Amino acid sequence: MRKGKLYLIPNTLGGEGVKSILPEEVMQIANNLRHFIVEDIRSARRLLRKIDRNFPIEETLFLELNKHTGANSIDQCIGLLDKGIDFGLISEAGCPGIADPGADLIAAAHENNIEIKPCVGPSSILLALISSGFSGQQFSFHGYLPKDRKDRIKKLKDFEADTRRSGRTHIFMDTPFRNMHVLEDLLNELSDTTMICIASSLTCDKESIKTRSALQWREEAYDLSKLPSIFLIGKSQVN
Repeated sequence: MRKGKLYLIPNTLGGEGVKSILPEEVMQIANNLRHFIVEDIRSARRLLRKIDRNFPIEETLFLELNKHTGANSIDQCIGLLDKGIDFGLISEAGCPGIADPGADLIAAAHENNIEIKPCVGPSSILLALISSGFSGQQFSFHGYLPKDRKDRIKKLKDFEADTRRSGRTHIFMDTPFRNMHVLEDLLNELSDTTMICIASSLTCDKESIKTRSALQWREEAYDLSKLPSIFLIGKSQVN
């Protein structure tokens, strides 16, 4: 019996349009699916209605998979995939499986010999990296920083020291309401010459990508408190 396929469907990063962000083939795949497992049902429905305003939401099954749901959603999805039903996995923003609970489903799909079909779309992490001017040969993504300020500062200093030693780029993020705490720690705790890239609102109307030294950022810093942002510490490739 044919098993279903698990399609990894990228979401937008917050912009209203989809045609300039998602390839036509990806939108067609999403438009043809009627079973989805999603991090957030509302954002998934918005994406599908942006792709096709007449998308039959009422005829579609949505299973939710996030930090509040248990393994039941994964088990239910795997069971339906085993029966030959194709599923789409949609993150709240960007590509599923990166800093995203969907990675657990993908791992379970591999264990059950289910075919994975990744689809092309925006990743804030990669967009920030390729726009930074930092090394794309050696880089590490660390996800969210520690909430405790002392632990967070230690992490930032570790990133700084490793970049000086190896040239590695360190990529990290935080929730918009903690962005200013991260920025303050970057500017108050790191050396003047340490290079920092801040990429905010990627692919959206207020997109901003700037690479500056910590000293320069102290003069140019702006309010990040409501902006989805990616932070990078790295070594400029012109130095």
